[in-house]
Amino acid sequence: MDDGFHEEESLGKIYDLPLFRRLLGYLGPHRWAAFGAVILIILSAAIQLIAPLLTAAAIDLFVRPPDEQAAFNRLLAGWVDRGGLAPSPADGVAFIALLYVGVLFVGFAVRYAQSYVMQIMGQRIMYDLRRDIFDQLQRLPIRYFDRNPVGRLVTRATTDVSSLNELFTAGFVSMFGDLAMLVGIMVVLFVINWKLALVSFAILPLLLLLSAWFKRRARDSYRAVRQRIARINAFLQEHIGGMSVVQLFGAERRVVDGFDEVNESHRVANVQAIRYYAIYYPAVELITAVGLAIVVWYGGGRVLAGALTFGFLVAYLQYVQRFYQPLADLSDKVNILQSAMAAGERIFALLDEDVTIRSPANAHAPEAVDGAVRFDQVTFSYVENEPVLHDLSFSIQPGETVAVVGHTGAGKSTLASLLLRFYDVDQGAITVDGIDVRGWELSALRRAVAIVLQDVFLFSGSLGSNIRLGDPTITDERIRWAAHEMGVLPFIERQPEGFDTEVHERGAGLSVGQKQLLAFARALAADPRILILDEATASIDTETEQRIQEALDRLLVDRTSIVIAHRLSTIQKADRILVLHKGRLAEQGTHQELLDLGGIYKKLYELQFEKEPLEAAAV
Repeated sequence: MDDGFHEEESLGKIYDLPLFRRLLGYLGPHRWAAFGAVILIILSAAIQLIAPLLTAAAIDLFVRPPDEQAAFNRLLAGWVDRGGLAPSPADGVAFIALLYVGVLFVGFAVRYAQSYVMQIMGQRIMYDLRRDIFDQLQRLPIRYFDRNPVGRLVTRATTDVSSLNELFTAGFVSMFGDLAMLVGIMVVLFVINWKLALVSFAILPLLLLLSAWFKRRARDSYRAVRQRIARINAFLQEHIGGMSVVQLFGAERRVVDGFDEVNESHRVANVQAIRYYAIYYPAVELITAVGLAIVVWYGGGRVLAGALTFGFLVAYLQYVQRFYQPLADLSDKVNILQSAMAAGERIFALLDEDVTIRSPANAHAPEAVDGAVRFDQVTFSYVENEPVLHDLSFSIQPGETVAVVGHTGAGKSTLASLLLRFYDVDQGAITVDGIDVRGWELSALRRAVAIVLQDVFLFSGSLGSNIRLGDPTITDERIRWAAHEMGVLPFIERQPEGFDTEVHERGAGLSVGQKQLLAFARALAADPRILILDEATASIDTETEQRIQEALDRLLVDRTSIVIAHRLSTIQKADRILVLHKGRLAEQGTHQELLDLGGIYKKLYELQFEKEPLEAAAV
């Protein structure tokens, strides 16, 4: 299973500069917000440097031994107002305290503005990325979806985009702010006392070594946790979707045991990650405490020697604490960056996927379509060197109804996919009105063709919106007319909200027959010139089939129709029947002609209509 989740859980390199430049390209439309955020980050770092200096000023100027304070007051009085009185220590401390509170409020306002700007910018970048991903998914050929699971593609637009949001708002920006803070603190520390600054940095090698160890271990455990959660998600999706089968075969106990296995694996991976965190953060606190102790020891000696004031020593301790904290958080931020870079790699792999099926320049897009269809020596394979269709040729005249039958795997449904240009042929050509489908404008080609499948897909929304399917040119009157023609109007009118009745995910709560009737109404409302029915009545009971047969007769009038069916009772009225066998056209003719021929079609017919009488006679 590890190989199956390798692509999803791999972590990227934080120094992948080409990828990073491409990610920064999404900042382009929001460069002014990014510029403002950088200014606010620098301003926030500068403001945070002020508070320790105010502490030093309060201690050194006003919190002194009585004899030193008296001398200082006399000196200050001479500077401020010759012959006047200097401010009292209490007034001085109160004034600096007010300044301190003012700095805190200004810092709060700046950090609020910074966070707000960054989050807004992050949301806009996520919007842009999701829009680009969904737009790309709309244009990719069906072959791409054949080899990429839906869950993986959904992850691109959700989890991966969220990881990139962390890059812009918590990872990269946070590290930039930390860097500005570290540089500012280093400058202040060296200005105060360069020797003490060197002493305070003595623990940095230990802190960096510990961070490197934690980064490596946490990276591995982070990957393991994501692999396990991916397995849990896949297991839940599969077994909840197939719950009826699980209960039907009494497999509940086995399924629970299987879930226990993947759940236990996830727990173990999390415990391992917790162990590394439990070691890392206490170790960081221990090392930083040692560093502070060294500063107190050396700095206290400098204070006693008169080379450093006590106020600056207190400020120095505050600066050193603020200097150590970003370093301690470095490993977590590196993990965020690695995860974001891996997400970016996967997203751009999707965005760079070649759209192999597209409209050509000067594409054919006529206002009216006659509906003549021709397959000319078509060869096609889903998998290389495993052809599904072999040198297939036939023509369908405008308004003609042609049925296609054959054993499972004969290539019947492939005809519809090729005509709609979901795939391109390997050899030969398919033409509509004499124009190769590869020369058509895709939207024009697909507007001219409607398809009704055996497995009807209904979207969340209303009954009316599922018939209209987003086409604003289809009026409410036409929707009602199509529903009436297909015999589904009485069912809709019985609903409390009529055409506005809500449709749940994939049409949950509707019977197979009801969904099929809605699909027929959808096709009729679109008024296509070419109609494809792909096993469209296979899941409908005999009574429903008889009820819509007359409606189908009206639907097929004056349309070029391709009826793909296993149930031969639905195609006997077809103008012509094509019999496919192993991807080749084996027979063609009317129903009676094919029966008289005594070939594959007759055998299929006998299997369906004569099996039960023969069995009864045998009994």
